[in-house]
Amino acid sequence: MNKILIIEDDQLVANIYRNKFSVENFQVEIALDGITGLQTINTFQPDVVILDLMMPDITGLEVLKKIRAQPEFQQLPVIVFSNTYLSNMVQEAWKSGATKCLSKSNCTPKQVIEMVKTLLNRTPSAGETGAPSSQSMEAAASAKDSAAAEADAAFQDELRQSFINSLPGALSTMRALMQGLSKNPDEAYRVKQLQELYRKVHAITCNAGIAGMLQIAQMADALEALLKELHEKPKGINASTLRTVALAVDFLGVLFDRAQQPDALKFHEPTQAKVLVVDDEAISRRAVTYALEKGKLQAVSLEDPIAALQLLARESFDLIFLDVDMPGMNGFELCTKLRALPGHKKTPVVFVTSLTDFESRANSTISGGNDLIAKPFLFIELTVKALLYVLRGQLQTAK
Repeated sequence: MNKILIIEDDQLVANIYRNKFSVENFQVEIALDGITGLQTINTFQPDVVILDLMMPDITGLEVLKKIRAQPEFQQLPVIVFSNTYLSNMVQEAWKSGATKCLSKSNCTPKQVIEMVKTLLNRTPSAGETGAPSSQSMEAAASAKDSAAAEADAAFQDELRQSFINSLPGALSTMRALMQGLSKNPDEAYRVKQLQELYRKVHAITCNAGIAGMLQIAQMADALEALLKELHEKPKGINASTLRTVALAVDFLGVLFDRAQQPDALKFHEPTQAKVLVVDDEAISRRAVTYALEKGKLQAVSLEDPIAALQLLARESFDLIFLDVDMPGMNGFELCTKLRALPGHKKTPVVFVTSLTDFESRANSTISGGNDLIAKPFLFIELTVKALLYVLRGQLQTAK
């Protein structure tokens, strides 16, 4: 019997994987923190380790490096769970010896089990079953696959309902933490609040991904990465980033409500969207485009606002990012003109500008803009903002 060690600080997620692996005839041990995991690996001697990179005491990355520092574990398969948007950490995990890297937000237990079986070459031979005929083997495999599919569907339905039942309490806690962040300017206090908020959102990302609620997982995944960056770099906490976090928390509440509706399953799969970026500065334009690509959003970028208006008259977009200070036509004027186009009366428009005074904010609203992000901005903040508007638009279209 193969042995699996799961190093995961979320008890619910750890139990789900333990139960699923136990059904598949694996011997499973759980460690709820990195230090315990390092101790267990020596006594348990697992055949595979499943490791969460984001843990509070020592990170999964540190655990991975310590595992690989021991000669007897240098070839041990280690599958790491990461955040989709923390590409630097994922790259570091590969360099440190990860066998596979998976995103928690879009990976199901079934996929993890299949990967583990592949790594261990667990495929039954004909001799194990008395060398039956190919026809009987195909019939048995078909029956087994059908039973497994039904069991997985029943399991995911049960998990989804449990997750939905837990969401109101989680949302209430997150909103309380946000209020504390907004009202108290003390940096040390804000860092502590961000850490607690991050842990709540991290759990939602994991559980939503396992439950197959991919829109919630996608939004929470990006918000989790933003909170981690703000926690590590508190100088980035400002009115713009706090507003983005607050909007994302509120939108998770909208997604929670949507998840409880009878036809919610139709809208679990996040879809790509087309976004227009208009900015005459090449570096700034590329920065916005890069942030959108992190969210797997298709970006079309232009430097000329007049050419952008002509494009908007021909094509539809799900979201538009505009610079304000541009030659020929500024962003406020472009926004006013695009609002007159039949296809873009309600298309979300977000200004990305260094002009953050009261007059500029007022002009952004008067011209028909929906939001404003201050330059310089965090890449992940813009990603969160973009996903928020795109997913909101998809929900409104689905109604």
